Order: sequence, then structure tokens, then C-alpha cells
Amino acid sequence: MSSTQELTGRVAVITGASSGIGRASARVLAARGARVVLLARRKAALEAVAAEIGRDGGSALAVPTDITDPASLQAAAARVANECGGADLLFNNAGIMLPGAVETQPLAEWQQQIDLNISAATQVIHTFLPQLLAAAERGRVVDLINTSSIAGQNIYSYFAVYSATKAYVSHLTRQLRTELGPKNIRVSVLEPGITDTELQGHFTFQGATDWIASARQSMDFLKPSDVANVVAFLAAQPRHVNLQQVVIMPTKEGQ
Repeated sequence: MSSTQELTGRVAVITGASSGIGRASARVLAARGARVVLLARRKAALEAVAAEIGRDGGSALAVPTDITDPASLQAAAARVANECGGADLLFNNAGIMLPGAVETQPLAEWQQQIDLNISAATQVIHTFLPQLLAAAERGRVVDLINTSSIAGQNIYSYFAVYSATKAYVSHLTRQLRTELGPKNIRVSVLEPGITDTELQGHFTFQGATDWIASARQSMDFLKPSDVANVVAFLAAQPRHVNLQQVVIMPTKEGQ
């Protein structure tokens, strides 16, 4: 990890911080000087990440949170305000991917993706926006970074609902920027291609599992640290510089 401290003094809230891109981003941001607040449901996993960051000399606060529960989310925001003085970087990253054939996939799997990737992601923004606005008014550098997917742009069989949820995130980001940019809040969306995280372990549809296995034979997937380094790069830009949309792809991923 980088030994530079260009993010010293920043308070970064990260959802989905117990694994994958969220965990890697927490470690990179902390290594670069930010105090990171880790949000996810799995208490033990969060505490393990916080301990890793502490051993590396960083500062991390683990706050077990169910972002689909407004009361849990409000309680987390209160802790950030009371213990850290409020967030100036929100990495709105938690999500789930459940591919399936539209004619056979259970409605519950559609709803689960909508609940987390759309409803909860929107609630996270709404909950932490007052802290971001207050930080901007104090003259701080402020970032709202949303995790979408290349699936929000492209067409993939068996990923209809997931892709639609990510298209929502990408377009919401563009819309938010028109209102928040003039208030000195930078708004960015990351659209990664295939990334090697535990998301693929949640698949229940064999066709998608087979597709992922085949893809592994033909390309090197992105690593969570690849995306985390981009998050840190965005946050380290001068206050007047906003990278609105960043597409990150494995070199061999063609679409």
C-alpha cells in the first residue's frame, strides 16, 4: 500500500466494507491518511478489517450496520457525527449480484437486488448528505463516490435486474452531480468490469456460474485493490477536479 498521506484529515464512510472492493478501499484510504468508518452487517468481519488497518498504523471505526434498515443507518450516521465529526467522503459501495433467467428466477432474488442496490444505496446518500453538505460549507474537500458496474451500460444475458439496478446508480450519480457540484461536493461513479470478489459466490444460477468459470480461463479479472486505488485517486484530486465517471475493465474483457 502507498505510504503517502495525501488524505490525512479526511473521514471516509465505506459501505460494504467487510469484503471485496469495500474492504480493499478501506485499507487503501486508511494507508493514505484517512480515518475510515466501516459499515456492513457482519460484525466479526468488520472488526477484522479494522484490526488489520490498526496494525498497519491506520485509523478505523467498525460500525455494524444494515443499510437496508433506515434506523440502523441513522444510528451509524449519528456515530460518525459524534465520534468523527462527520463524513467528508462517502463511498457508497454495498451491493449484490444475483443473475438468473428471467422466466425462472424467483421474484425474491429480483427484490433483493432492488432493495440493496437501489433502495439502500439511495437511503445511504440521503442519510449522509447533511454531513457532506456541512463539510463542504466548512471548505473541506468532499466526495460522494457510488459503485455501479459496466453492466449498467452493456447488455448481458441473465443479468437483467442486476444491470437495471446499476443503470439506476449510474444515472442517479449524473443527476446528483448537477445539484451537488455547485455546492462543492464532487460526485463520481465507478463502473468496474469483472472483479474477483465474493459476489460470484452468491450465484444460484448455474448458467452464470459456468460463464464466470469460463471467463476466468480467458482473462485476468480485476482485483478489489485495483478498484480501491482508483477510489483513492479520485479522493486525492484537487478540490476543483471531479472525475464524474470512471470505467475500469480487465484488459481482455471485450464488451
